Amino acid sequence: MCDGRERFARRAAAPWSLPLAVLAALVLMGAALAPAAHSATGVDTVAAALRNGPVFVDPRVAGQMSPAQATALADRITGADKPVFVAVLPAAPEFPAATALQDLRSAVGITGVYAIHLGSRFNAGADPQVMPRSAVVNLVGQVQRSSGGDTVTEVNSFVDQALRQAGGHAPNTWRNDPAGSGSIGSGTTALIVLVGLAALVAAGGLVLSRRRRKARAARERAQLDRLRTVIDEDITAFGEELDRLDFRPADPVADDPMRGDYARALDLYERAKSLMTSACRPDDVQPVTEALEDGRFALATLDARRAGRPLPERRPPCFFDPRHGPSVRDVAWAPPGGTPREVPACAADAVRIEDGGTPLSRTVDTPSGPEPYWNAGPVYGPYAGGYLGGGLLPGLLIGTLLGGSLYGPGYGDGYGYGGYDGYDGYDDGGPGNGPDGGDSSGSGFDPGDFGGGSGGGGGSDGGFDGGGFG
Repeated sequence: MCDGRERFARRAAAPWSLPLAVLAALVLMGAALAPAAHSATGVDTVAAALRNGPVFVDPRVAGQMSPAQATALADRITGADKPVFVAVLPAAPEFPAATALQDLRSAVGITGVYAIHLGSRFNAGADPQVMPRSAVVNLVGQVQRSSGGDTVTEVNSFVDQALRQAGGHAPNTWRNDPAGSGSIGSGTTALIVLVGLAALVAAGGLVLSRRRRKARAARERAQLDRLRTVIDEDITAFGEELDRLDFRPADPVADDPMRGDYARALDLYERAKSLMTSACRPDDVQPVTEALEDGRFALATLDARRAGRPLPERRPPCFFDPRHGPSVRDVAWAPPGGTPREVPACAADAVRIEDGGTPLSRTVDTPSGPEPYWNAGPVYGPYAGGYLGGGLLPGLLIGTLLGGSLYGPGYGDGYGYGGYDGYDGYDDGGPGNGPDGGDSSGSGFDPGDFGGGSGGGGGSDGGFDGGGFG
């Protein structure tokens, strides 16, 4: 069952795997075809190129990014199997700064992350199910402030981080571009396509591609195994809570709301077990911890009903150990060497923090020994994302190893931190509903949800701002 869910991740074979004579012939063919390789450039031309590959460089700004640099960038994107699109364009009338990003997203028609270097300025946008607006804004601002305005530095810095944070998969249309390099947008396009086609039939390229796919699959299996150990412990702990509950639905003092809470907790326990059994990739564990978090809130609600207390407010679980159940308030806390921030805590951990003590944190095994889950690396992103998938995470994780790895689908949902209405503990939806990253959506997207970065920095002179350049 897992095999059917594996995504392709192909990269072009090195041209030197071909005989020199073949390459020489291809060079001559490319030179002959070069005059016809490029006609008028506009949004539709750029969009057509990006549907076949992740990078497009307009020939009028070829000096800002060379064909070799563009091909290397495209190679990284296709190798990461993420829907990240990059266009390097001139400040020209056919690319109005106020609408260029929105127009390009609409013309390409594929859900993803879109980065544009327009003239001397840089910006990006993303569909919310791929990367939330807050993540795009923060990342674009960081890139603009730290790159010094250099095109290659800005684009590569953004892409390197977006590949780690973006959700979804590379679009299937990229399968039509054997080199995985999209369009360099100049007379070299025909040459690159021909070299890529020839490289695909080279045995060395095929072997390399297979090895990389196997290596990636092995890496994901190892990551999933690490997560499975931790989450199986969490599922067991929740099952023990149910066993200790001492609640009998047939008891005369039990009413329908109590029975409903109890049934919901049982259903979510079974759902967590089933989801974990069928998990194939590390990202598959996020719905598991979501179910466990929902189940613990159902138990907290049942406990309040039985005790005659007011029903609890829907809050995120305790940051230090989600197995402690829903938090009761926020407390000021800082990781070692970090800056203080407000984090949700259970009653016991809140008292420990306020008394100057150490909270009881959820630790996991790492090569250097047990560490709190937030300091054990990005492999625990899906684990934390299911428990704490609200808009509070960027502030919580500054200065930790888990850092920015939770900017994925569903990030920013619910719990009053960025939230959406109507959460009932069962809905797997939210603002990230719709086509998955890399899937076709046509022009059917909400420009208001297509999160973009700030126009500040990077030489911006206005009109090149968030949510689609204005």
